[in-house]
Amino acid sequence: MKVVLDHLTKRFPSRNKKQPEDVIAVNDFCFEIPDGKLIGLLGPSGCGKSTTLNLISGLEAPTSGKIWFGDDDVTDLPPENRGVGLVFQNYALYPHMTVRQNIMFPLENFKGAAKLSKPEMEKRALEAAKLVQIDGLMDRKPGEMSGGQQQRVAIARALVKMPRVLLLDEPLSNLDARLRLQTREEIRRIQQETGITTIFVTHDQEEAMSITDMIVVMEAGVVQQIGHPQDVYDDPVNLFVAKFLGTPAINVFTGKIEGGKLFIGDDAVLPAEGQPDREVFVGVRPEGFIPDENGPLCCALRGVEVMGRDTSIIASDPSCQSDTVRAIISSEIRIDRNAPEVRFSLKPYKTHVFDAASGERIYISEDEIRRSLDAQAAAEGEEA
Repeated sequence: MKVVLDHLTKRFPSRNKKQPEDVIAVNDFCFEIPDGKLIGLLGPSGCGKSTTLNLISGLEAPTSGKIWFGDDDVTDLPPENRGVGLVFQNYALYPHMTVRQNIMFPLENFKGAAKLSKPEMEKRALEAAKLVQIDGLMDRKPGEMSGGQQQRVAIARALVKMPRVLLLDEPLSNLDARLRLQTREEIRRIQQETGITTIFVTHDQEEAMSITDMIVVMEAGVVQQIGHPQDVYDDPVNLFVAKFLGTPAINVFTGKIEGGKLFIGDDAVLPAEGQPDREVFVGVRPEGFIPDENGPLCCALRGVEVMGRDTSIIASDPSCQSDTVRAIISSEIRIDRNAPEVRFSLKPYKTHVFDAASGERIYISEDEIRRSLDAQAAAEGEEA
């Protein structure tokens, strides 16, 4: 089922007398969610992602805009008539009912031609339980189950009525790390097996990037970027998106473009030919550093952490917004732990430049950078 959000906006009245303006939770959201895809709504707390989910489900009415399920305008349709399955963060199971009864409960509300007999409801409930692999727990009550098992019951209950759209609101937040990993893999498996268009709300960028077909990054009710997870990570449109995605986080330096060169502090780290002089922020992904004794970026070495496959270099630089510069390199590269400093070259495709005033991305052609670096190397070779 294709879902279209057409200029969707939600305003809430302000309860602050000193600031009487309405609070805009979702601001002019336009997006077409393809049929059968798993989409992640991603952003910090208060960015509007759960409000967007509530608008799609019908729990909230939009201030303006339209919501379409396929060719059907569902903007004013009650939640029970939209054909959505909603899974909450806190499971919302009935504690006095068994697993079977919890899963069957939505089916008992079917009326008219859709009404099912009890054997039919039990069959559907068992099929949903098998899908989430809890068919052996049908006679238990929620209090007798782990958090991960309860979440599976909640997912089965949402799936049993065969929804057109499945909505998941932070479904993994109450689980420990191992269960989160296991359950998110199960969510992906279930979505692929059922082919149901699924919208997954989370503030955890690792969750969103690992299982979704596309992510929507939001901030203050505004969509910042939409795309495939790896594309958004590799090509952020602004500083907010660059900082929000990535573990460890991107290293952000205060810099400038001057005389056709990109500077971090006093170090000219990359060419920037054709760019006007201006103040910028330079974001370097942890994997974007290359240890190089002749590299242009010099940082004070604070520590080296060997993690088996990778080595993490902990350094500092006065131009870095954070106290720590973290570089991830191959463990095959040996770093002198006792050295006072470490020098780096930067990978152009892992280095992003942003306007210091607006935070918007400044695009410097990677091909131009490579040509400039090759020309510089050739000139140095001729001098030698």
